[in-house]
Amino acid sequence: MNTPDTLLRVQDLTVTFATPRGSVRAVDGLGFAVRRGETLGIVGESGSGKSVTSLAVMGLHTGASVSGSVMLDGRELTGLAERELNRLRGRKMAMIFQDPLSSLHPYYTVGEQIAEHHRVHYGSGRRAARARAVEALAEVGIPEPRRRARDHPHQFSGGMRQRVMIAMALACEPDLLIADEPTTALDVTVQAQILELIARIQEERQLAVIMITHDLGVVARVAHEVLVMYGGRAVEQADVDTLFAAPAHPYTRALLDSLPRLDDDGDEPLRAITGSPPSLLTPPPGCAFAPRCSQLTGAAAEKRTRCESERPALDGPAGHPAACHFPTYEGVNS
Repeated sequence: MNTPDTLLRVQDLTVTFATPRGSVRAVDGLGFAVRRGETLGIVGESGSGKSVTSLAVMGLHTGASVSGSVMLDGRELTGLAERELNRLRGRKMAMIFQDPLSSLHPYYTVGEQIAEHHRVHYGSGRRAARARAVEALAEVGIPEPRRRARDHPHQFSGGMRQRVMIAMALACEPDLLIADEPTTALDVTVQAQILELIARIQEERQLAVIMITHDLGVVARVAHEVLVMYGGRAVEQADVDTLFAAPAHPYTRALLDSLPRLDDDGDEPLRAITGSPPSLLTPPPGCAFAPRCSQLTGAAAEKRTRCESERPALDGPAGHPAACHFPTYEGVNS
């Protein structure tokens, strides 16, 4: 729903890649909204379309067909000229990529890279841009920022490189931050520090955040709303408390069941989701999750036929739609 404080609104987003084996629809009819000062968590297994969605919002896809509407602060981004998108990237919206080492240039110091970012968008002089780079490094908690600004990326630890990426993303004070797996490969202590850092800056600036992750623990900690993706589509949307307390889609429930629990016995095996995600080259005609759905084990033939042949729409109670023919709300099968 579009409200006055909605910063980003995505409707019917579709991203298709042409391959030698045929077209791959990596994102199929996706829609969501992000409000100022809030975090939308996008979760799902690898290949579900999370990162493809984020790149589409940023306008970074090359060689892909992108359709649908991406509205940032009332401005349509789909189809916008590259020159106009370049003015918005960094200034109005910014992104933290998965691997900070490969996202930072090894030849230039981190201070030079942040300063260049500031010069491009504000036209500031070199001295002012360098001062802003030092200030940005200090804001993200890097000790001795003036000295560390002269260091190269390889001289930082993984957690510190991630802080540098956050400093670069926020140096021009954007309204929207997309964090694509920002805590991947970090230990638990550093992960907590990075999440706390993003939350602090979000509160200070009323920043809208999209947190892309496969880690439901991260989602529970930082998100206000959650979008669950599977096979390039949204299968469930809800506020974080509702989703964790009463998941309506079997896939969401399976993701939650696969988490380790404190009340399990020490020898209790983790609950895996059987099977594999669907091929996006030849997607199934019905529900993409049907071959892996535990609800269909021993189900009546009529129910199984419907799930395997009829594609479910994202529908249901206001604020908690699910793309399932037989969703479960509050423990009651509908």
